Amino acid sequence: MHRPTMRPWRFVVWFGTISLLADFVYEGARSITGPLLASLGASALVVGVVTGAGEAAALILRLVSGPLADRAGRFWGWTIAGYALTVVSVPVLGLTGVLWAACSLVIAERVGKAVRSPAKDTLLSYATAATGRGRGFAVHQAMDQVGALIGPLTVAGVLALTGGDYAPALGVLALPGVAVLALLVRLRHHVPQPAVYEGAATETQAAAGTETGSGRLPAAFWRYAAFTAVTTSGFATYGVLSFHLVTHGMLATAWVPVLYAGAMAMDALAALATGWAYDRIGPRVLAVLPLLAASVPVLAFGGSLAVAVIGSLVWGAAMGIQESTLQATVADLVPPGRRATAYGVFAGVIGAATLAGGALVGGLYGYSVPVLVVVVVAIQAAALVLLSGTRAHRG
Repeated sequence: MHRPTMRPWRFVVWFGTISLLADFVYEGARSITGPLLASLGASALVVGVVTGAGEAAALILRLVSGPLADRAGRFWGWTIAGYALTVVSVPVLGLTGVLWAACSLVIAERVGKAVRSPAKDTLLSYATAATGRGRGFAVHQAMDQVGALIGPLTVAGVLALTGGDYAPALGVLALPGVAVLALLVRLRHHVPQPAVYEGAATETQAAAGTETGSGRLPAAFWRYAAFTAVTTSGFATYGVLSFHLVTHGMLATAWVPVLYAGAMAMDALAALATGWAYDRIGPRVLAVLPLLAASVPVLAFGGSLAVAVIGSLVWGAAMGIQESTLQATVADLVPPGRRATAYGVFAGVIGAATLAGGALVGGLYGYSVPVLVVVVVAIQAAALVLLSGTRAHRG
């Protein structure tokens, strides 16, 4: 097995740079998904269902990509293919003027995430075995969110310069997309088999191609997945939040990606804080996630712009925990030989909840905001109960 030519932390930082550039691309696009679809005639329900379906596709399809990556052991191939699909879909999105085509491209971009994520998370999990799970995933996520901040700001600037023209705003995102693919090829050359970071036992499992996909996932993993699915089912998408702000005249379209950038800054800070806390106290830190998720609709759908902005920032903090510390916990619950499968299954469970949550929040928003708030708070209370009965542990 080839030895890597860089230390684990350097690998994490380089992978973080790739994610930074990728987020530049797809978070720049996601920051204006709600207004873009609305400009093509979409209702709040359509925005909620499409953005929820996109997230569901990004998650549920990992049920297939995860086990396939484990069986083949070709983690780099899956990672590169997934990023390629994403960085191609985004610039094309700005060229369509038809609602169904735009909806299809929104979902296609998320499919790219489904293709790459189990393999990518597995590659990263090897290096974080040496750096500390919480800290490694947190630093990666923080760098990821730098791109999520730059992308929306870039889109906002182009929208302002072009008078709200979506085509150049999304077309400029092709440049960091090319850089993503170039850096991936370079990193693969330097670290062809990151499994060596996790030690000799992992090397043996990774070398035995047919054995890496066998065995059952631990019971603790399933309990943890149940908690995560419940809390996710009561979580609003930014598409609905931005739809509310624009259609109620609270915020101009050009400012929506700026607010999204602020939410991504909160994402990075929350990831770092909970990641470091995770390495010290373990999964108990995750109790903060349902509390944040419950407060999002209370704040974001209020009548005041200032309070709605705070709600969007809280949404960003909750996203930071979802995308970093939740992933770190999976790596500690599941042995290396089944990790890509576990990430795929975990994402699939969350994906079903995300689709339900997108439809739930979008539908209840159009029916009654007070009812929406009550339902979401009740769901997050149930999630806290499930977490208290979950005995997740670090391996």
